[in-house]
Amino acid sequence: MQDPVIAAPYRGYRLGITVTEHLLLGQQERPAATGSFTRLLSELITGAKLISREVNKAGLADILGLTGDINVQGEMVRKLDEFADRAFVWRMQRSGLLCALATEENADIIEIPEEMPRGSYVVLFDPLDGSSNIDANATVGTIFSIYRRRDNSRCGTLMNFLRAGSEQVAAGYFLYGSSTMLVYTAGNGVHGFTLDPSVGEFLLSHRDIKTPTVGKVYSVNEANTIYWDERTRAAVDYFKSDGNERGKPYASRYVGSLVADFHRNLLYGGIFMYPADRKDPSKPQGKLRLLYEAAPLAFIAEQAGGAASDGERRILDIRASALHQRVPLYIGSASDVERATAILQGQEP
Repeated sequence: MQDPVIAAPYRGYRLGITVTEHLLLGQQERPAATGSFTRLLSELITGAKLISREVNKAGLADILGLTGDINVQGEMVRKLDEFADRAFVWRMQRSGLLCALATEENADIIEIPEEMPRGSYVVLFDPLDGSSNIDANATVGTIFSIYRRRDNSRCGTLMNFLRAGSEQVAAGYFLYGSSTMLVYTAGNGVHGFTLDPSVGEFLLSHRDIKTPTVGKVYSVNEANTIYWDERTRAAVDYFKSDGNERGKPYASRYVGSLVADFHRNLLYGGIFMYPADRKDPSKPQGKLRLLYEAAPLAFIAEQAGGAASDGERRILDIRASALHQRVPLYIGSASDVERATAILQGQEP
């Protein structure tokens, strides 16, 4: 049943519907709901507000640049990466709602301290996606993925994390740009909320987001063309030609921040591609992580009417085999992803 307040002609933003109110209204439709998920998302929101505050001070405080450390991905750690990771871990460990958690910045599962209560959820997140752009004041974000703890499982075991994306309870991202946004799904559509700094609340601004079936934009780092195989180049060329479904070339837009590129294409239609390449022999499946990036965004894309593939399989059907497993990613408008996947499989566009 659709929420009668959100469905009102005045729309949520004008009525001042907060994300907590939105969650509580949905909870009323589920008699078995305990309120734990609402509290969990509230903890994530608090962490995001802390990060938004720091991002907005970039250039004014000593939060830009590198820490000098290297993370589990082999990447230089930026000061805001470290702050974001610690902010979320601190909030999550003390929430009393989690069984365990994992982040892109840490090699292993992060357990809940013995003195803290445990809950029935596990959370994975990329604390600050696109952080290499932060010094240039470009848009960055946080991606999160929520699963229920497996029955009769020990909290800190991998079996709670090595799951298929289709098992997610919820997924979403925070976008730190010209405004701070939360976009999330709990399996009943995709909704967007914008942070009103004057009241400190996320207010409903994008109800029931639907992405166009055919897009207008393709997003890919074409500097890697020399590392792609023939079929990958053909898939990208399809969107650059006038022989595609639109009958004219797609516009090229690439920020280099996955959240920013995905968000734009989610609203306007298009496809984001990060193919496998031969640039780094240690990363034969490309750069993006299945559990921290591909699966949560695939859940959002499908709930908005889009699609996500690794070039062979539906992303949400892939069961993770490692905590930091990487996959190629083709995500966005359903028809665009279908065409790209077909070309990658050797079929005619």
